[in-house]
Amino acid sequence: MNRRTAQQRDRIGAQVLVCTTDRDSEYACCADAGADAVVAAVESWLRDRNAFWSPIAVTETACLGLCSADGTAIAIQPRDEWYSDVTVADVPDLLEREFGPDAASIDRRAADA
Repeated sequence: MNRRTAQQRDRIGAQVLVCTTDRDSEYACCADAGADAVVAAVESWLRDRNAFWSPIAVTETACLGLCSADGTAIAIQPRDEWYSDVTVADVPDLLEREFGPDAASIDRRAADA
């Protein structure tokens, strides 16, 4: 086992967690609400600004506890920002609000709106 905390802290300033849970259930899940397309939109937005993986990482996760048939759940850490019902159309505004138009604002939390 190798502890790599310091290396990751130096490399990554923020992490976008996108729920991609897929379950066979009567309850909504992010996979059925377009999670794969939302992940692709997040990655594309960050790549277009040269901010994918360093300094901003994108991670697909299991359930974040914000299930909805209306969109995907996203958490941004270490900012402790949580979003539900995120669609592909929401991604540019959400990420610009969090990171600025050029993805350069990784050291501050989003302004309350």
